Amino acid sequence: MTALPALDHTELVAALRGRLVTPTDPDYDASRAVYNAMIDRRPAAIAYCRDAADVVACVRFAREHGVTVAVRGGGHNAAGLGIWEDALVIDLSEMHSVTVDPDRRTVRVDGGCVWRDVDHATVGFGMATPSGFLASTGVGGLTLGGGIGYLSRRFGLTVDNLLGADVVLADGSFVHADTDQHPDLFWALRGGGGNFGIVTSFTFRCHDIGEHGVVIGGPVLYDIADTDAVMRWYRDLLPALPEELSGWIGLLTVPPAPPFPEELWGRKACGIVWCYTGPHDRADAILEPIRSFGEPMLVGVHDLPFTALQSAFDALYPAGLQWYWRADFFEEISDTAIGVHERFGAALPTGHSTMHMYPIDGAAARVSDTDTAFAYRDGGWAGVIVGVDPDPGNADVITAWAKDYWTDLHPTSAGGAYVNFLMDEGRDRVRDAYRGNYDRLARIKRHYDPDNFFHVNQNIAPA
Repeated sequence: MTALPALDHTELVAALRGRLVTPTDPDYDASRAVYNAMIDRRPAAIAYCRDAADVVACVRFAREHGVTVAVRGGGHNAAGLGIWEDALVIDLSEMHSVTVDPDRRTVRVDGGCVWRDVDHATVGFGMATPSGFLASTGVGGLTLGGGIGYLSRRFGLTVDNLLGADVVLADGSFVHADTDQHPDLFWALRGGGGNFGIVTSFTFRCHDIGEHGVVIGGPVLYDIADTDAVMRWYRDLLPALPEELSGWIGLLTVPPAPPFPEELWGRKACGIVWCYTGPHDRADAILEPIRSFGEPMLVGVHDLPFTALQSAFDALYPAGLQWYWRADFFEEISDTAIGVHERFGAALPTGHSTMHMYPIDGAAARVSDTDTAFAYRDGGWAGVIVGVDPDPGNADVITAWAKDYWTDLHPTSAGGAYVNFLMDEGRDRVRDAYRGNYDRLARIKRHYDPDNFFHVNQNIAPA
């Protein structure tokens, strides 16, 4: 590939409505930063696209001159794959319009949106589309990897609610993909990552949630010493709960800030964050088991707008922290696994480091493994271990803890991992993430991107 600085990019500047940032510009360092500050790469240029025509211009320029491209939406990718050495970064962040159609119960979302943009627009109509757990996460990256979140038990994954997408392909052409147009591409986009093109807009199905967008949710925290009992209770209870109620479980340190009581600041905890989206007149009976179990340090379940729950952890995890991720899918939370969680939860190395397990059951598990590229539909959980800290001096400590935790826990897993949680872990891990869907994805990749033009991703090589 040709390094962009060796080229005269006047041609590209002239073709863009947006701006092109290069290493000589004063905002270059700020422009190349991504969410995970452990990633420090120096791209050749960053193109801030304003519309789909800008994206087409970037792809055609890169193809003509043999330039590597990276695609950045929200910049949250665990491995920092929205940025690459000596690449042209196609940044979509200035494409962030959202249009709700309340009659059709759909929302059209530009490829550079983050989920707070979408939630703000849809919750105003008492609706939401399934997304993740942080409002600052990019719509594009989360969707293309699958989309596991608070609403998955009731309404499925994000990809199960994707109705269509506008895509710039590797040859610079622009297409719409849905069940009727380019159906193979549409299948691949629903979990296959950024391998097949640059999505400039998504159209999602929306659903009524709570009472006019007000849900009942929040954390219930137990002392870390109660991890064994809480995990055993949770693994048995969750599959039997009504699908209007979901909760992810984690090991964490109580943040030293309101609204947490000061006497809990800095204490290690086993916590479950609940979200109930059904009718409020049924809530007391449905929530009774989670309010009455054990001896919690804190029961923080209350009425709140869905937007508030989705953004509750954004301030705790701002951009610019050091992150090291390891992940797996789990069909069960075994006794052996609980023993591993107990040991490593007690040894959380920093206040931001944590382990989460997100349920994939209910509506998400009623979709066939082969209906979308996202293949883990057997029920269970997507687990993630993250070593996190603001201080680069702690990078080795948080990395070692996450690696050791994963090494001991992995034998209890289902084998593969959620692609949105993968670091740069090699082709075998990517293949394992897709199970039997990998070969079909490789064939579709051959059709739409035979030269592997889009390879700065969790890459699926053309068959």
